[in-house]
Amino acid sequence: MIAGIEGGGTKFVCAVAETPERIVARATVPTTTPAETLGAAAAFLAQHDVRALGIASFGPLGVDPARADFGRLLATPKARWSGVDLVAGLGAQGLPVAVETDVIGAALGEQAYGAGRGTRDLVYVTVGTGIGVGVLAGGAPLHGVLHPEAGHVRVPRAPGDDFAGICPYHGDCLEGLASGPALAARAGRPAEALADDDALWPLFVHDLAAGLANLILTLVPERVVLGGGVLGRAHLWPPLRAAVAAQLAGYLPTQRTGPWDAYLVPPALGARAGVTGALVLAAGLVTGR
Repeated sequence: MIAGIEGGGTKFVCAVAETPERIVARATVPTTTPAETLGAAAAFLAQHDVRALGIASFGPLGVDPARADFGRLLATPKARWSGVDLVAGLGAQGLPVAVETDVIGAALGEQAYGAGRGTRDLVYVTVGTGIGVGVLAGGAPLHGVLHPEAGHVRVPRAPGDDFAGICPYHGDCLEGLASGPALAARAGRPAEALADDDALWPLFVHDLAAGLANLILTLVPERVVLGGGVLGRAHLWPPLRAAVAAQLAGYLPTQRTGPWDAYLVPPALGARAGVTGALVLAAGLVTGR
């Protein structure tokens, strides 16, 4: 048996499986305090004899097992979670453990079993409470001294847009302009309450397309998977693909990428992508891949 945990801002999804596709037990724990949340997840894990654990969590966090901060959350905006040791909190000190961000987990899940199947170079972008980016290069997660934080890239502003942005660090970075809370701040009401023809959507499309164009030109992935609650709105996809193509202005040859509706795609696994990716991490520890 292997175990996978997707640590999110609202809930932790825990799974025990024979393989990433064959889950035998599953539990969902609300994200409250670290002691309550990790304690409940640890109690679930203790009921099963598992050989390895994969963790795909919100961050930023230490993902390099050679560093002292491995498995530990860094300065996260999630209240009371900065500095928390996920591995210790889950009682997993005696297990082989792999740790990645939640978006890397989603990328791994989609690459193995979903919309990224058949690719080795894949970018997963989630647009929801924040904007997160997970990058797989040559089939493996791409890291520098930390995991990528491309949700905070700066993008050119739409003409006439003077919205300050909501990012506490950068103001009008991509996340500060185009995340769900940024849309809510612009509108004065939740993003899900916006009508499909609301005048804010063209601004959202402009900003997200600019961020995606930067990612595509920098990384030139085989495919880009776009998830998160905001992009559950079907009407956004045609103008978003058109805006990315316009920003690239023909520079990226489509004979390499294929048509835009096959290059910029929604996740196939939906909400299961993150925990599936965590199980892929655990399976890799067992198989040595």
